Amino acid sequence: MSSVAEKLQRKAPKKANTKQVRLKLMYLDFWSVVKLSFLTAICFGIVQVVVAILVWTVLNSTGIFSELDDLFRAVLNDETFSVTSEFSLATVASFALVVAALNVVIGTALGAVFAVLYNLAARITGGLLVGFQNN
Repeated sequence: MSSVAEKLQRKAPKKANTKQVRLKLMYLDFWSVVKLSFLTAICFGIVQVVVAILVWTVLNSTGIFSELDDLFRAVLNDETFSVTSEFSLATVASFALVVAALNVVIGTALGAVFAVLYNLAARITGGLLVGFQNN
């Protein structure tokens, strides 16, 4: 071999050693899962209320409620019926708040049930094998 080839071979960058770690997820802390599911449900509840208000605003500004008023008045033969009075912004927002509060309670309870079920299943099966790699 020539000396140039040997020099190039020595200067070639070496591949970094990657470390792999395999861990078993054998236990989920009950209160940590409950707190995380509560915070996640709160975030989804806020998003739900904001989206409900935005959808109502868009429907009101595009005139869909007035067209529905005209349609229902023609179909029902009732001149006093109004969709905008039945579905006002306050009504929609309060309904969205109630549904969001129920979703927070249900989401937190489901997180607690998931933690208990996972811990029981992990006792039987030995847990979930998770692999991590350092690049």
